[in-house]
Amino acid sequence: MQHSIMPSSIREQPQQRQFNPYSDNGGTILAIAGANFSVIAGDTRQSEGYNIQTRYAPKVFRLTDKAVLATNGFAADGNMFVKKVRQRLEWYRHAHAKDMPLRAIARLIQTMLYARRFFPYYVHNILGGIEEDGSGAVYSFDPVGSYEREACRAAGAASSLVQPFLDNQCLRLGLCYFAGGHSTCLCPRRCYGRRTALEILSLGYVLFPLRPLPDNSPIFSIVFTAIGHWLTSLPTRQIYFRNQTPAPGTSHPAHLPLAHVLSLVIDSFTSATERHIEVGDGLEIFVVLAKGTSAGLVQDLHAFPGVMELTTTAEGERLFVVRRSLKRD
Repeated sequence: MQHSIMPSSIREQPQQRQFNPYSDNGGTILAIAGANFSVIAGDTRQSEGYNIQTRYAPKVFRLTDKAVLATNGFAADGNMFVKKVRQRLEWYRHAHAKDMPLRAIARLIQTMLYARRFFPYYVHNILGGIEEDGSGAVYSFDPVGSYEREACRAAGAASSLVQPFLDNQCLRLGLCYFAGGHSTCLCPRRCYGRRTALEILSLGYVLFPLRPLPDNSPIFSIVFTAIGHWLTSLPTRQIYFRNQTPAPGTSHPAHLPLAHVLSLVIDSFTSATERHIEVGDGLEIFVVLAKGTSAGLVQDLHAFPGVMELTTTAEGERLFVVRRSLKRD
């Protein structure tokens, strides 16, 4: 029998086999927490590369009357994960005769994602809703379960475009906190005065600490000028820290009003649609209102076109959805 002899150059080359079950189906999601509400939104386009698979694939899902989950990434994993979360919440409802609180849902999602860390769900999740104390809350997750509570978060194809915009608009109150609530230009190209430099110094200690500062603990600094130097102290105030609640007897700075938040969400997706091919077609905005919400706030919400109320709890929480059209290119 005659055997074919492979060239030595071919036999010496390593051969590799790959199996990649994942795919990125585009789209963008975001969430913003308010004082007594949460807004969670996502577009409806599902694509793979330059191919649009469907123009209506919802990415925002109602879990309970006070919790909404947005998923983005691999659509098949996202749909399966939402199905499993809803199943766990249904078991909890049958066992305890009540819905799971938002904080517990965040922990449940973290546990479920971490349990699959060796073959993870390829999805980024954002959970929004109302906490037991009536405050709006947003939790963001990575695919293996790391999560934190935040004021605003965007994820998906256009997150690099949307997140800086949200940081500028939603977190601007923190940057203006020491300037008396007025917008102060902190551009590094300007010539800083002494007062502005001290404000920036205090912001560095308050907004980005490794550990929180106690209430009203002063910051001591030495200020050098051309004519001498002196020691000064700056009073600090406890503002919003990630993963933390305000100190007893205090509260976070004022949140943005609902009408302003909705306009920010619409502007974010409108601009992302113009600049990113994987975002577009439709927009779904879920709004969760805490109990005791003023009638004026509800009237402002009803003023938006395409709004529809989904549920109202016995305690007074209300869930709305706003549907709008985006560019279909």
